[in-house]
Amino acid sequence: MDLHENKRSPSNSAARELAWEDYDLVILGDGTGATLAAWTFAGQGQRVAVIERKYIGGSCPNIACLPSKNIVQSARVASYFRRGQEFGAMTDSFHIDMSVVRDRKRAMVSGLNDMYLDNFRQTGAEFILGSGRFVGPKALEVRLADGTIRRLRGANVIVSTGTRAALEPIPGLSDAQPLTHIEALELDVVPEHLIVIGGGYVGLELSQALRRFGSKVTVIDRNGRLLHLEDEDVTNALASLFTHEGIDTVLNANVKHISGRSGSAVTVVVDQEGREKTLVGTHLLVAAGRRPNTENIGLELAGIELNDHGYIKVNSRLETTAPGVWAIGEVAGTPQFTHVSVDDFRVVRDNLAGGNHVTTWRLIPYTLFTDPELARIGLTEKEATKQNIAYRLFKIPMEQVLRAHTLSETRGFLKALVGLDNDLILGFTAFAVDAGEIMASVQTAMIAGLPYTALRDAIWAHPTLVEGLSPLFSSAPSLS
Repeated sequence: MDLHENKRSPSNSAARELAWEDYDLVILGDGTGATLAAWTFAGQGQRVAVIERKYIGGSCPNIACLPSKNIVQSARVASYFRRGQEFGAMTDSFHIDMSVVRDRKRAMVSGLNDMYLDNFRQTGAEFILGSGRFVGPKALEVRLADGTIRRLRGANVIVSTGTRAALEPIPGLSDAQPLTHIEALELDVVPEHLIVIGGGYVGLELSQALRRFGSKVTVIDRNGRLLHLEDEDVTNALASLFTHEGIDTVLNANVKHISGRSGSAVTVVVDQEGREKTLVGTHLLVAAGRRPNTENIGLELAGIELNDHGYIKVNSRLETTAPGVWAIGEVAGTPQFTHVSVDDFRVVRDNLAGGNHVTTWRLIPYTLFTDPELARIGLTEKEATKQNIAYRLFKIPMEQVLRAHTLSETRGFLKALVGLDNDLILGFTAFAVDAGEIMASVQTAMIAGLPYTALRDAIWAHPTLVEGLSPLFSSAPSLS
């Protein structure tokens, strides 16, 4: 071989590696909204690439919404075993095999991954597993697992890198190697005593689930009530539920320092209203908020600015400060629900097609998947009072819903806020079995602008949970 050829070969190879690949759309981060964007635009014939560091389909089908609800369902089954005598199902004993619980979850995730990959193949969207970062305006570099580098440019770019569990700078926390929701969903043993830092959605759902599997559980929260922003009847109901299920709560408490290691023995020292308190457990779960994944991905090289909280700065059309670059999902400060990420996709889809779809005034449903569930949409009483909005209150206990009696699930209540001078529904809250399903009917009525009387006078199938909307909306006088 000629000496000059030998010298040229590496150079030619490097040139091939670093050649720019041009796409109609490049997506950084494969969250649910991003996945739908990839499939939709690729299905329309556009050249689309999705760059994802680890999870096919993002966090929801792998480490968040769906796996957690899978575990919650296993825990619900365990609770029915413990209540077996109530239903006439006599069992001398039973035990929890967490490896089986985990494997059921893993099987679901694997099936979802296969389905997602099949959709990528069918639509023609390219899924690239690697670490991506911006190297210039609408230009990204991807490092693959084998070290190969690819460079992609997009006529448009969507950022959907999501968030991660926040670890506060508490002395000893990092050394304790605590669980986040990711590791908690991979447990193959029932923790003897789980200490949970944080009383938000993730902390509450996993606390109840692990308690039902047999763990002693203690929840630490800096506020005076669990989900302290909710109405008082909601926070009271949650407190009562946790007391009934034997979950300890340490409220108005700030963690001072931690020692030991999660999985063997861990000690948590808290300051509770000026008094020091020491908690000792076997496992530690941190569920104290989320942090955006915006570091070390070259946003500054692309002209993408962050807001004061570290999230990508977007306008109501979800455009970033960089022309042709959009951000969707949690990294854009969107409420941390997959269903809102899906709507973010719709906003970007319509705007790329020349529309003017905005995120302003969206009607966003919230659901906490404890048992009973907490579901709400529209205004709470706290919010209505703060905004000086007058309302009529409709409220009934779940004991008035006949289907709840057939299920032996009469805990909780339904309530709704209706305009004082009209019959429009301003807000709805349910703390009830399958509350999210009940809420959907009210949400539909709110979207359609129907008066509450349409739900009050509807012919609902009997016996169903949604049938409870008739007694709910008959619980206060009408205007006429």
